[in-house]
Amino acid sequence: MCRNIHTLHNFEPEASDDEVHAAALQYVRKISGSSKPSQANAAAFERAVAEIAHATRHLLEDLVSSAPPKNREEEALKAHARAVQRFGPA
Repeated sequence: MCRNIHTLHNFEPEASDDEVHAAALQYVRKISGSSKPSQANAAAFERAVAEIAHATRHLLEDLVSSAPPKNREEEALKAHARAVQRFGPA
């Protein structure tokens, strides 16, 4: 999985449209092998991002969880601690 795509489910507040778009963009970049498409492919690239973002939003709306919602700040601290353990202090 692409490291730049983060879990968006079960957060309070729910994932923003910007977060959903960013995840869709990272996904399309990864599978296309291109971070910036040529002009010939730009429309297809942007259409794919929009469609994936739309499908992602529907998925997030339909998912249910019995776990309490996660806190973004706490999850960011956990991720930082894992990075320090893995790569050492900055």
